[in-house]
Amino acid sequence: MSANDFAEILMAQPRGFCAGVDRAINIVNEALTRFGAPIYVRHEIVHNVYVVNELREKGAIFVEELQEVPRGGIVVFSAHGVSQEVRRDAEERGLQVYDATCPLVTKVHLEVVKMRKDGFTVLMIGHAGHPEVEGTMGQVKDGVFLIEKVSDVATLPFMVDEKIAFVTQTTLSIDETKEIVEALTQKFPNIVQPRKQDICYATQNRQDAVKFMAPQVEVVIVVGSTSSSNSNRLRELSEKLGIPSYMVDAPEQLQPEWFANKKRVGLTAGASAPESLAQAIVARIQEFGPRQVRNLEGVVEDVIFSLPKNLQQ
Repeated sequence: MSANDFAEILMAQPRGFCAGVDRAINIVNEALTRFGAPIYVRHEIVHNVYVVNELREKGAIFVEELQEVPRGGIVVFSAHGVSQEVRRDAEERGLQVYDATCPLVTKVHLEVVKMRKDGFTVLMIGHAGHPEVEGTMGQVKDGVFLIEKVSDVATLPFMVDEKIAFVTQTTLSIDETKEIVEALTQKFPNIVQPRKQDICYATQNRQDAVKFMAPQVEVVIVVGSTSSSNSNRLRELSEKLGIPSYMVDAPEQLQPEWFANKKRVGLTAGASAPESLAQAIVARIQEFGPRQVRNLEGVVEDVIFSLPKNLQQ
């Protein structure tokens, strides 16, 4: 009996699309079906090359600035959300807007607006330049400050008795924000935290699934694009757990040597990566040597977000 008789690909559960991504892609598809091409999308609808290329082939045109959209045109805002300035710009240009902002991101936007109205200085834990961070900080004119790392907390110039609150980028897990939150609560004992942690359930579930899977495998493949924050975090997490890990968003990126003498391969997918791509990558791994596929136990997600009212039948 050869070693390959026991070779396996263990599939993390959950993996791949979350409800917010599913909704965003459905919004672009519905707009294309209803109005025909072209449909303009501000920023990549989700951070996945495969998904973006698929929608581009159907007639979606991805732009970074609204100036690239013809006046009166149809535009979809990406799942990451946009600032109030972008919304005003769209209105001034007479654009027909369909908003694919993830409802969990919208929740953070509303919290920031309320906190500022209540006189709080708001600290946002997140990554500079990420579209979600830009959109969230752009909900108000001022009073929101970005915290990227623990050392940023020490340089904050605010007094202990000031009204201070914080929110987080949704694609960061509780583990990732833990040290910063601890530093903030130590420096500002009265800091106001969100009613519920603004951590996306999908981010946390996918990271927990990797923690469960990693000890059982010898190499981890993360299906996701380099622009995807949550996919990058999955790869980093499995590396931290001591398992060689690689991120790919096409089957041809797989290297045979990654699997040499490796009996058990773990596979997960970021929240913006489709299951069809994950399965294509599984099929390619099997070409390097026969392997059984086994789905691991894990959280079953049943969250569904409805389409925007102006797109509902």
